[in-house]
Amino acid sequence: MKCITSLYKASSQWHHTKTWRLLTRPFATTPPPEKTQFGNLSDSDRIFTNLYGVHDPYLKGARRRGDWHRTKDLVLKGTDWIVEEIKKSGLRGRGGAGFPSGLKWSFMPKVSDGRPAYLVVNADESEPGTCKDREIMRHDPHKLLEGCLIAGVGMRASAAYIYIRGEYVNERISLDKARVEAYKAGLLGKNACGSGYDFDVHIHYGAGAYICGEETALIESLEGKQGKPRLKPPFPANTGLYGCPTTVTNVETVAVAPTILRRGPEWFAGFGRKNNSGTKLFCVSGHVNKPCTVEEEMSIPLKELIERHCGGVRGGWDNLLAIIPGGSSVPLIPKSVCDDVLMDFDALKDVQTGLGTAAVMVMDKSTDIVDAIARLSYFYKHESCGQCTPCREGTTWLWMVMERLKVGNAKLEEIDMLQEITKQIEGHTICALGDAAAWPVQGLIRHFRPELERRIKDRVHRELAQVGN
Repeated sequence: MKCITSLYKASSQWHHTKTWRLLTRPFATTPPPEKTQFGNLSDSDRIFTNLYGVHDPYLKGARRRGDWHRTKDLVLKGTDWIVEEIKKSGLRGRGGAGFPSGLKWSFMPKVSDGRPAYLVVNADESEPGTCKDREIMRHDPHKLLEGCLIAGVGMRASAAYIYIRGEYVNERISLDKARVEAYKAGLLGKNACGSGYDFDVHIHYGAGAYICGEETALIESLEGKQGKPRLKPPFPANTGLYGCPTTVTNVETVAVAPTILRRGPEWFAGFGRKNNSGTKLFCVSGHVNKPCTVEEEMSIPLKELIERHCGGVRGGWDNLLAIIPGGSSVPLIPKSVCDDVLMDFDALKDVQTGLGTAAVMVMDKSTDIVDAIARLSYFYKHESCGQCTPCREGTTWLWMVMERLKVGNAKLEEIDMLQEITKQIEGHTICALGDAAAWPVQGLIRHFRPELERRIKDRVHRELAQVGN
């Protein structure tokens, strides 16, 4: 370029600045083609390499799989570097909401006012159909513990509290043992990993309340109070556990952080569609030939996920009735939608459902779909903390009406009344449990209204027949 410049300056055409700018403008580069095929993740790209417990889950085996490798170097990179790398990776929360993780971590105060800061890990996993965090804690506990240290440094936290579901007996035993190993090896506690950073990890056992999966209810429970959600603001990043800055995040979100930092955010961002980056644990249950939890690429087609890893739907794909794609709190989708939909946040939102926790619940044509949703309505009625009137009263009404619709003991106009009840609950409560109760019923009405009408009409015809006899 220097040679070209000197020759051009010497020429009589120097005053033609437009031509000069054209010559010195960098050559346009063709952007890489947009990725259109997703799934079939290779073993070399899996983060959770002991998901099925084939290898030693404890420290010796974890180190062989790459955990705790030069963790000190990652810690010494500093808070800002960790948060920026997580932002670049495109990681979104794996607990259901899908909020950008790096952004969430950055909300913690940059300068301490004297209060300690805390990381709280939500290992309660009470969403029906969800069983991914269980596998991490049981077979890869050191990934979680190392992730706590890395995420804790990114948040300027002094300690992490892992709130684990009390019924997860084997999982908490495994996690406790791994924690003891990490302390003995100097990986946690004072001068963690020799980095000069002090960081403690505490494990707290929950008592079986679904509501404690909500972040502020979880904090209340940690403090020894009833697990009831708090009003926001103040948000936990300002006033959380014990009145200190706190970030609550999911097990899977924390556990993937060290691998992202080691392999680079570009590697992680290379999976999935734009704004839906990375790999993801999917737990598939219900009417499939081989129920499983599997790590796959985000944006994998739902049909491919089920046929590749679960041996297909029981009785074949044509026997499929509906699928709940993200745990019990998201609306179901019928087979016609399942044929082509991708498993990521945006694609599922476009079809009026959600990725949630990626707990795929498959229902074939033998399912009484109205009874299935009625059972979920009972669950949410039972688990409501009762603090908000729309949820406390509304979930009971949902369940009562659903019980009558199961047998057609209703009038046709009550279907619209049921829809109206869900709208009066949705968005009118402190936490999202009200939404979680409303959405399954909304999905049922949206896609299976003819079935509800058929049951009502059949009952009317039976009653008229009895009167005629």
